[in-house]
Amino acid sequence: MPMVFSHTNIISKDWRKLADFYIEVFDCKPVPPARDLSGEWLEKGTGVKAAHLEGIHLRLPGGGENGPTLEIYSYSEMLESSGAPAANRIGFGHIAFHADDVRKALDSVISHGGSRLGEVVTHEVAGVGRLTFTYATDPDGNIIEIQKWD
Repeated sequence: MPMVFSHTNIISKDWRKLADFYIEVFDCKPVPPARDLSGEWLEKGTGVKAAHLEGIHLRLPGGGENGPTLEIYSYSEMLESSGAPAANRIGFGHIAFHADDVRKALDSVISHGGSRLGEVVTHEVAGVGRLTFTYATDPDGNIIEIQKWD
């Protein structure tokens, strides 16, 4: 099953300030629309109770028009960096990979020593498209998002 790198996520106390830094210092380009996401679908997929996040994707330089992005988000409630893996902890949040079959890819993560963190969820993101995704962890507890956009 082919996998393609999609994005890297950073959770920040102030997503706008951090996004401006990457735009100014590394010439990243905003990929609209800015996101303001919440709801049961996000709570289920991330494993974060009452999940609500805001932020933006920035196209990384050198990857072309469809290259990978840096996803910078702020959750309305965030955790300090300690303890068990959590999608809303400050710092690098997760690495994401596109998969043609999210459930099959999740099964592969688990069979290779990773763990499930959230449920597989499908949701229509306004202005972007239909997203199927879940969060899992690698054997060291680093968070991985497995996603498919239609």
